[in-house]
Amino acid sequence: MATLKDFRNNVKPNWCPGCGDFSVQAAIQRAAANVGLEPEDLAVVSGIGCSGRISGYINAYGLHGVHGRSLPIAQGLKMANRELTVLASGGDGDGFAIGMGHTVHAIRRNIDITYIVMDNQIYGLTKGQPSPRSAEGFKTKGAPQGTLEQALAPLEMALAAGATFVAQSFSSNLKQLTAVIEEGMKHKGFSMINVFSPCVTFNKVNTYDWFKENVVDLESIPDYDPSNRAMAMTKLMETNGMLTGIIYQNKDRASYDASVPNFKDEALAKQDLKISEADFQKLVAEFV
Repeated sequence: MATLKDFRNNVKPNWCPGCGDFSVQAAIQRAAANVGLEPEDLAVVSGIGCSGRISGYINAYGLHGVHGRSLPIAQGLKMANRELTVLASGGDGDGFAIGMGHTVHAIRRNIDITYIVMDNQIYGLTKGQPSPRSAEGFKTKGAPQGTLEQALAPLEMALAAGATFVAQSFSSNLKQLTAVIEEGMKHKGFSMINVFSPCVTFNKVNTYDWFKENVVDLESIPDYDPSNRAMAMTKLMETNGMLTGIIYQNKDRASYDASVPNFKDEALAKQDLKISEADFQKLVAEFV
């Protein structure tokens, strides 16, 4: 059985010292080992941004995609090889700006993949512009007088779009983050996991101390029911989206890949895709 070390490679991350993404990487590796995966069972697809580098730092199948497009690649990969555990990743700019259309439709489609967003509430790789998650009035070099837009509420959006697994964690809480990713991997459907991952270089507002003062752990809320969608939405709104833990899970809705008629369990890569001459001529005749 694979261990944490088996999911490590010799590529040294070049994130800034103290970046929250280090913990996300460690949590993915721990979760993969804890659920019993081997490196060849896992595929990590990433987008563009600091977070996009993560697919190269894990010993598994990896693909560094283009900006905002990790989700369509990951969904196609899962449909082609249902035997793989597929994990898509990106930042808040990648997933909630240029990639927002893909995010919403992946949520409602409910393909059995896990999507991890490293939310630092700023564009880090391009040197500190406001992102869709930056608070109104947030001042950066790209918005010296403060951004005018209201920050996106991604988990409320996910619930409204019909997500079957919604969770959030904080990179400083490695134990919780690992457990959340484990459950996301095991969930049969689309798992949306937002991770507060502070940018220590360009975001001097949403710091580790700021998050520690503002996050609300679901364990502190008595009688919370993660199967109650209305309760999940209410508590997110009451805490300004700062809840951490498994916020909502619907175990009854079938995943997209399990619902497609006549869709074989065997991976497409292992199927015999050759067709007979007779079948080929029959197909051609339909277009003549």
